[in-house]
Amino acid sequence: MRVVIQRVSSASVTIDGAVQSAIGPGLLILLGVGHDDGDEDIDYLIRKTTGLRIFDDADGVMNRSILATGGEALVVSQFTLMASTRKGNRPSYVGAAGHETAVPLYERFCRQLSDALGREVGTGTFGADMQVALVNDGPVTICMDSKNK
Repeated sequence: MRVVIQRVSSASVTIDGAVQSAIGPGLLILLGVGHDDGDEDIDYLIRKTTGLRIFDDADGVMNRSILATGGEALVVSQFTLMASTRKGNRPSYVGAAGHETAVPLYERFCRQLSDALGREVGTGTFGADMQVALVNDGPVTICMDSKNK
């Protein structure tokens, strides 16, 4: 399971011209699910994501987590994070999980993140053509792969 986490001032996801979810200060999380991912990958990424000290303290030092700031989160599924670019110029997505595996894991990730934050997280729609808008704060962007602990 792979995530790209961006500290944002605001972010939104729009589908068919309608805003589905929007957040203020917090985290935009792009989530890619692999065919061999499971609950242990979710647990690891939730723990790491909620504990990341990437928000400024009173001295302007990145020393606070999303839990400490009470920030919001928006989670968007993105199978292209599982792309392999080892051969040629066309990415291969054979490592990405199919709908039957990825949808339940995406939904479980969102539920567990909501539980950890004590608030609902915004979401996109799995498999939809989405337009994601964000104001990256910093910019701060962190990439994690649950297979590279």
